[in-house]
Amino acid sequence: MEKKRVDESVQVPASGRVDRFGFVKQEHNSPDGPSRNKSALEYQREQKRLRKWRKMIGVGGSDWKHYVRRRGHVVKRRIRKGIPDCLRGLVWQLISGSRDLLLMNPGVYEQLVIYETSASELDIIRDISRTFPSHVFYQQRHGPGQRSLYNVLKAYSVYDREVGYVQGMGYLAGLLLLYMSEEDAFWLVVALLKGAVHAPMEGLYLEGLPLVQQYLFQFDRLMREYMPKLGEHFTEEMINPSMYGSQWFITVFSYSFPFHLALRIWDVFLYEGVKIVFKVGLALLKYCHDDLVKLPFEKLIHALRNFPDDAMNPDTLLPMAYSFKVSKRLEELKQEYEKIHGKVAESKSKQKQLQLA
Repeated sequence: MEKKRVDESVQVPASGRVDRFGFVKQEHNSPDGPSRNKSALEYQREQKRLRKWRKMIGVGGSDWKHYVRRRGHVVKRRIRKGIPDCLRGLVWQLISGSRDLLLMNPGVYEQLVIYETSASELDIIRDISRTFPSHVFYQQRHGPGQRSLYNVLKAYSVYDREVGYVQGMGYLAGLLLLYMSEEDAFWLVVALLKGAVHAPMEGLYLEGLPLVQQYLFQFDRLMREYMPKLGEHFTEEMINPSMYGSQWFITVFSYSFPFHLALRIWDVFLYEGVKIVFKVGLALLKYCHDDLVKLPFEKLIHALRNFPDDAMNPDTLLPMAYSFKVSKRLEELKQEYEKIHGKVAESKSKQKQLQLA
């Protein structure tokens, strides 16, 4: 259950160097996180941290639930500092509730993959090569990575035919498969979309993307409350959050953000829920605030889709994100959004009735 090695059944390109996560390095790539040689003291600290995590988890996760109940504040603090990479796959399954789903549904994944057919199969095949194209696990056409990704996405499209398959789901499954088996990844996707621990994510992928619309409404309001000057500038330049923020929610920052940062966000996301996406988004805008308020429309759009490398340092960005307290306000804004859109739906229904009369 520990992290899947990127060199299993995969040929590493001779022409390119591979970073510590398995991505082929290009000259223009942003750094993959701290890469200098560790000192003996740093190595000792890392090993001490690893021992603490292993003690907290227990053999195969046996002590996890007991530890969370007894010392939840310690778990939260350690997760925010980052889960050790070699334990990430197991911990993600424990904190998401997917391990329980797997144990309660033996043989279901195999049934979905082998014996069922999906209306989305051609769409999945078409999109497979677009998912983490620079990672060695996914580069080989019809190779082990692409086959595993296809199986997980196909299985989910059969498991939940209402949602089926939507392109952004490939990045969720693709990220998970780098840290766990197909079946484990499938049940973690189920846990996320169906809401095993936190609010269900399936609304991000349903027709019309209803949950994306709600989240963007909430984010826009939060941004204007925390950064009124930037909000005013966005209004003047006719910038709305759908122009830059949709992928943040649909892929939980795994689409275009540096992988080392995405992993740290996912650690917190799986434990604390979607509020970390709002917090990180606010932190990015706050970090770049003074530059953003000066930019005209075209340059503003580019800047919002291409944040500078120094803004992508997890040890700078995440503490800033944690400083935003959004839980209460998110609930208030959710109710406000539902009230507005409930009235809109009611109005449309009345119009239809009048047309039919």
